[in-house]
Amino acid sequence: MNRTSRRGRGAWLMVLSVLASIALIAAACGDDDDAEAPSDAVSQETPAAPAPSDDDSGSEEPAVVDQDRSINVAIVGNPQMEDIASLTPDLFTASTGIAVNYTFLEEQTLREIVTRDVGAGGEQFDVVMIGMFEAPQFGANGWLYDLNEFASRTPEWNVDDIIPAVRGGLSFEGSLYAAPFYAESSFVMYRQDVIDAAGLTMPAAPTWEELAEIARSVDSDEMAGICLRGKPGWGDLGASFTTVLNTFGGTWWLANADGSIGEAQVDRPEFREALEFYVQLIEDAGQDDAANASFNECLSLYQNGEVAMWYDATVAAGILEADDSPVQGLNGFALAPTKVTDASGWLWAWALAIPQNASDADTAWEYVSWATSEEYINAAGETLPGGWAAVPPGTRESTYANPNYQAAAAAFAQKTLDAMLAAPIDNPGTTPRPGLPGVQYVGVPEFQDVGTRCTEQFSAAIAGSISVDAALSACQDIASEVSS
Repeated sequence: MNRTSRRGRGAWLMVLSVLASIALIAAACGDDDDAEAPSDAVSQETPAAPAPSDDDSGSEEPAVVDQDRSINVAIVGNPQMEDIASLTPDLFTASTGIAVNYTFLEEQTLREIVTRDVGAGGEQFDVVMIGMFEAPQFGANGWLYDLNEFASRTPEWNVDDIIPAVRGGLSFEGSLYAAPFYAESSFVMYRQDVIDAAGLTMPAAPTWEELAEIARSVDSDEMAGICLRGKPGWGDLGASFTTVLNTFGGTWWLANADGSIGEAQVDRPEFREALEFYVQLIEDAGQDDAANASFNECLSLYQNGEVAMWYDATVAAGILEADDSPVQGLNGFALAPTKVTDASGWLWAWALAIPQNASDADTAWEYVSWATSEEYINAAGETLPGGWAAVPPGTRESTYANPNYQAAAAAFAQKTLDAMLAAPIDNPGTTPRPGLPGVQYVGVPEFQDVGTRCTEQFSAAIAGSISVDAALSACQDIASEVSS
């Protein structure tokens, strides 16, 4: 590798040390009866397969749940994950006998818990949900199973059907370390009827200045002009803001010749301009309580008609256009806004990985291969209340060739693919970046801590409790701690 392995392992150990300290403090403050799961975790176990009724005598008898083959799965708490949890008993457990115990976690908490558990060789989870930031780095550190070995024994899983950019983003040196459940870029979602009523036109590929002008024009007491993430976390506020930073010509750090972290760049004019723009747009036309809002909060506001536009993950389009969505048919979609770069949308996948210390890797793969298969996508399309528009997007070429999906997702399917293909993962800004490729994050382990601590400062600026100057000064100090 090995430009990240030696430094990267040390950095991950530093991150794990910080997280372990937090865990010890939390444990010291808790009761003896406190559960292992964090306070915002929600556990759900798939129930036993029902016994056949008298009317089922001619049908195949469901499998008996084998508790010895149960697995524990940590996943992010969002609508797509809630969907698969609701379908697991009938579509997986009933036929395999494998009980699946889900633990739902908020994005930031999931990342912290998984990093601590997997990196320390813990045995809390048999399957963990991670993304393109973690998969190549965890894989390079030897923390995860190489899924190519399992895939070679499961030809029906059809690894070649996975969209190449997604497969590459979850791999390191040819080894696939996580199977994508859904993949995404970022783009603008907007109420076409609101824009039309205002006599405005949304460009297919707007600049940030154009988008801000539209947001301010349609902002009202009843409906905010735009929803933007403001909740602290490198994958929450950090994700959306970093795409703005990139296209404004800024960066978190310079890259040294060997790809390691160079001088911190938070005190540069481009960084200041990006943060001032982001904070000011939220102040002028953003949602209330923006400092506590991320994907789920903006989704709720948009569905409730409380915001006119939303810049976020393309996966949201399927939720907005689902059969059970209150805004179905009212939406338009545009590419991620730019300033000085040709493209700015991120590239991400929420994916399922098997830690090296999983209690039964073969059973874990049986679940992973089902949850990320074409079979699951087809079953979800026929079963979910939201219909075909709500199936996990962005992972398999077969999804986009399916006539059912083409019809249900006509408003956004091609735009999602266009956004993913345009995502500048290898060259997201105007200067080289340290570490592995990434758009809305810097592909070094240090970014997990630095990005989270800095976005706490940025979120405070959004809330108006500190100035942008103070947030930038604090973040420059934080980012400089890991510079070389």
